[in-house]
Amino acid sequence: MRTIGEISRASGLGISALRYYDRAGVLVPAAVDPATGYRLYAETQILAARLVAGLRRVSMPVADIGRAVAELPDPDAVRKILDEHQVRLEDGLTEARRELSRLHRLLAAGHHLEETTVTQINMPAEALVTALDAVRFAASTDPALPMINGILLEVEPETITLVATDRFRLAVAGSPARVTGPPVRVVAPLPFADALRPLLTGDVALDVTPEAITVSTPAGRLDATPLTVDFPDHRRVISNDSHPARRISIDAPSLRTAVYAAAPVRREYNGISFEVTILTLDPTGTLRTLNETEWTTDSPSHVAVNREFLLQALDAGGPCQLVLELDGPIKPLAMRSTDRFSLLMPVKH
Repeated sequence: MRTIGEISRASGLGISALRYYDRAGVLVPAAVDPATGYRLYAETQILAARLVAGLRRVSMPVADIGRAVAELPDPDAVRKILDEHQVRLEDGLTEARRELSRLHRLLAAGHHLEETTVTQINMPAEALVTALDAVRFAASTDPALPMINGILLEVEPETITLVATDRFRLAVAGSPARVTGPPVRVVAPLPFADALRPLLTGDVALDVTPEAITVSTPAGRLDATPLTVDFPDHRRVISNDSHPARRISIDAPSLRTAVYAAAPVRREYNGISFEVTILTLDPTGTLRTLNETEWTTDSPSHVAVNREFLLQALDAGGPCQLVLELDGPIKPLAMRSTDRFSLLMPVKH
């Protein structure tokens, strides 16, 4: 048997804490000396005391600590209790970050101003990383086109959609999210998006208004002012090509192999030389590439695109199954997967 002092030293629980957990029925001594009233603990209760000490340090409620101690003979049951508490802690931390972000905005606005309604988005960092990487390659950096020098964030109930374009290509990626507040549409500056990428870990909380974007993650907090630009309506562009004449399914690695195997075709635009990939469907419906001598001006069965742009779109899409839409030499090449969409403008003969 162990005295209360010995149990205290072995577990890290103070004597007053041991007495408290005795009264709460969480860690009851194996025996009490009837003459002195001293509490005596069994050797096997040291593990329980250490468990209580650890759970106390992570602020687990007393009732749940009692459940964990009672389930000690079944380690899997105890692990389930620990996991449930971890989820509560993580949810609480996300809520705390969001509230602190709101208070930062309140302080910045001043107490004389009305607070803008905030749209709050919560999602796993991995989902935001995937969406961001799927569109970043298509964003414009042309100073003459400030209206597209950013990434559009379109937030709707249960969904966030990211869009980028540089006129020659368009990339769209969506992800489920937990959204609280009204729909909102803002354009995030590219430097903000690039600075955000390394911070994306754990669970992400975004607070978005027409005047501010705040992102909080376990790795830090980042703020930005949305661009005041009229970003193109990507939905109209996509709807214009919603009924393709030719459609084929192909996995991304196979298409990448075909692109690399094709003979290079060079063209020039604004003094810049670039390579072109020409795609077509043979009579059996199989996708193949053409060389320059096979490239004609009037064939409705092929489309030519910037080779580098096509490879970047494939890399952004990941190793997934794609649906290619080929509608002839003057229509864009559309590439669709489950939650992503890319549009590449054609290169004329």
